[in-house]
Amino acid sequence: MESFITSVLRDLKSKNLKFEDLYFILPSKRAGLFLKHQLSKLVDTPIFSPEIKSIEEFIEDLSGLTVLSNVDLIFRLYNAYKEVIESSERETFESYSKWAQILLQDFNEIDRHLVDQHHIFEYLNAINKINHWSKTNNQTELISEHLKFWNSLSKLYDKFTDNLLQNKSAYQGLAYREACENIEIYIENNLDKTLVFLGFNALNKAESNIIQALLQSDIAHVYWDIDETFVKDPIHDAGHFIRTHKTTWNYFKKNPFNWLHNHYQQEKSINVVGVPKFIGQAKYIGQILGELNLNKESLSQTAVVLGEESLILPVLNSLPEEIDKLNVTMGLNLKYVPLASAFEALFKIHKSQSGAYYYQDVVKVLTHPSFYCLFDADESNNSVEKIVTTIQTNNLTYLNLNKLRSISGPHTHLITLLFGDWKNSPKIALERCIELILEIKHSLDKQKKTKALELEYLQRFYAIFNQLITLNNEYNHLSSIQAIYQVYKELLASENLDFKGEPLEGLQLMGMLESRVLDFETVIISSVNEGILPAGKSNNSFIPFDVKIENCLPTFKEKDAVYTYHFYHLLQRAKHVYILYNTENDALNGGEKSRFITQLEVEGIHKINEVLAVPNIPLITKPLLEIPKTKMVMDKISEVSLSGFSPSSLTNYIRNPIDFYYQKILGIKEYDDVEEHIAYNTLGSVIHNTLEDFYRPVEGNFLTIDYLKSLIPNIEDSVAKHFKKLYKEGDFTKGKNLIIFNIAQHYIKLFLESEIKSLKDGNSIKVIAVEADTNCTIEIDGINFPINIKGKVDRIDEFNGTRRIIDYKSGKVDQGKVEIVDWDSITTDYDKFSKSFQVLCYVYMMHKQNVIELPVEAGIISFKNLSKGLLKFGVKSSARARTKDQLITKDTLDSFEIELKKLILEICNPDINFIEKELE
Repeated sequence: MESFITSVLRDLKSKNLKFEDLYFILPSKRAGLFLKHQLSKLVDTPIFSPEIKSIEEFIEDLSGLTVLSNVDLIFRLYNAYKEVIESSERETFESYSKWAQILLQDFNEIDRHLVDQHHIFEYLNAINKINHWSKTNNQTELISEHLKFWNSLSKLYDKFTDNLLQNKSAYQGLAYREACENIEIYIENNLDKTLVFLGFNALNKAESNIIQALLQSDIAHVYWDIDETFVKDPIHDAGHFIRTHKTTWNYFKKNPFNWLHNHYQQEKSINVVGVPKFIGQAKYIGQILGELNLNKESLSQTAVVLGEESLILPVLNSLPEEIDKLNVTMGLNLKYVPLASAFEALFKIHKSQSGAYYYQDVVKVLTHPSFYCLFDADESNNSVEKIVTTIQTNNLTYLNLNKLRSISGPHTHLITLLFGDWKNSPKIALERCIELILEIKHSLDKQKKTKALELEYLQRFYAIFNQLITLNNEYNHLSSIQAIYQVYKELLASENLDFKGEPLEGLQLMGMLESRVLDFETVIISSVNEGILPAGKSNNSFIPFDVKIENCLPTFKEKDAVYTYHFYHLLQRAKHVYILYNTENDALNGGEKSRFITQLEVEGIHKINEVLAVPNIPLITKPLLEIPKTKMVMDKISEVSLSGFSPSSLTNYIRNPIDFYYQKILGIKEYDDVEEHIAYNTLGSVIHNTLEDFYRPVEGNFLTIDYLKSLIPNIEDSVAKHFKKLYKEGDFTKGKNLIIFNIAQHYIKLFLESEIKSLKDGNSIKVIAVEADTNCTIEIDGINFPINIKGKVDRIDEFNGTRRIIDYKSGKVDQGKVEIVDWDSITTDYDKFSKSFQVLCYVYMMHKQNVIELPVEAGIISFKNLSKGLLKFGVKSSARARTKDQLITKDTLDSFEIELKKLILEICNPDINFIEKELE
């Protein structure tokens, strides 16, 4: 395959033109490298390199102006805005920056296409006046301000461009307009030059006029790279622009339109592959490259073109190991660099001026790898982990600087640097960011972990913040953290971290625009979906569609035509093509394959091999975990048994033996996160502790109505006391926590009122004990170590002379949960019988201690089911039986003891492993 660049150079050589005297102008800088490479193959003797420039560089030279960066232009535009708009009607820089980029883009388009700027601004002003026309003369303030904006656009444009021109500066569009005005002078002074334009397609009006003028003056050559298939088809978008040039340029009315070729018609292998998800495409690209078995020569003739450029990192991580040479042309956007998310988290904290920081935001900053290393540089015990643990343990939902300092140990300087008040001052914010970068650099040096890539990250962010300092010092437009954050994001989006590589060797990884002028034998194109290739309708402009049409400004239709050309250009000389699209419709731009693919199928020129790539997902059956009871495990079981099995630990074993193993044998506790909203277990503990306070003074006595009534005014204070004790520094004075605080009071009040009603109905209640510790030792054949059971009974009382063992539950419990039919099920079915198992454990232990005499009643008081009173344990002859025995007798406990011993024997049996239960 002979590339387009090689073909052009051969033609120039055949015209006896000296390469060193030529001036090449290309669509991109990258194409210049390939041009030099191909040129070196065609010359036999050493020559000076010809002048090679991109079209943007040529225009900048021709205009005599320096094109400024986008951020610099936004600051300068605001200067002009301040001069044109009165201070009372002027927007802040923060508000202005949200629409300034759109206005700059419109100025660019107007100037690049040489539209009469005053005409179009007057037109836009007139349209808006018509849109807001009313029979009444009085306009609302909003409409009046809106119309003033449109009326000021022409003045704003004049002031902005005048200021730029005075400083020999410009935005790109203005440079194009000035270059167009200077073209005659340029031609007069450069009649001895020969300019070569090659590989162009879509030209704005300024470019079109400049190239035509140079062609007419016979000092330029133009080479188009397009297949005649696209030019001859009057509706094919790939040839849209070049058909226009061919029919409208005066030059081609007298001169032939050369350089149409017929490469597209040649046989090609085109594979269209539907792949689920963007990451799936990245993996599939790696698979394709691995299957191609590329050698050194064929690898350099292979290009991976990313329609969605954010795929760059997944693709890089998916490349086969045998690809040892790679050239990445697109760069990694700085917003994907880890340091970007670190400063994103920091800005999020400081944008709010409340003085108190949400704990999750604080933890996110502290644990971010970029900041975490600052604390780990100090080998003291007061690390990030300790700070985070303190926050979690004390339920610190919101933290101020003083609180953070108090829990940070020796790291007060770092805490101040990260969380010290920025006072809504851009100057302070930027200084702190710079200082943080230097701290990170120092920390990495100190730990001897510095890597070239990390240093590159730090250097680029250091440059960004220094640029912001320079701009703010020069223009002083930034007045808030939010304003500087807006500009910071704008800078971040426009900055790329360039990769280093050999541009002429190895696999070429590029974006769609980087592929201009270049040809490859094997092409892999990703993300060929509607909304990506082509991008579709998007109107990021103040100029309406119909106004753009009337003034010959580009719309989304022209943008689609541009990408159609690039897509088909990749296919022109290629022999092997792989087109990938996302099959999933769960993304904004996924699911619908691009019209480009459909167009290829409809054309019928090439045979399209279309397949769906389905990942090979093995059927993974997770085996249930099984832990053997080694000697070490048995020793631990013996220790647990000696200290005592609690009813809750035994029911935990019933639920899932592995949970018992983790908690009792390994001693692993559940992760204790910040209790942002009061948890149910905390609510239950508060209710238990408050009732203990209320009933402890009357142990051994009968309850009286007067005593119970006297407790009601004390509910709020007692509940608050226990919440403060359990919820630590958490706030329960507002929001959901306040509701839970009031619910606790409501439950206790309802409970006391139910006790009062019971006494009024003639019942007698004697409180025997509250929160009573109980335990017992039992002997089990086959176990050679002591078996102890321990627990705490919430309440023991006598109701009309009948002894009752009561367990409080803050959740909802129904009567059916404390009834059994089959004794075998009480140690196997956690959901149905765990409550029955617990209350019987309490009765069993107290009977063993001779604390109670049988028969007794036992049950649960559910605070979410208080209207049912005490839910008594009962034994039923069958599931449907209406009658039940609710007195716990010796026979009842004998039956329970058999099941209890079987359960403990299973736990202590070395031949029965801990086997995980498959929970629903």
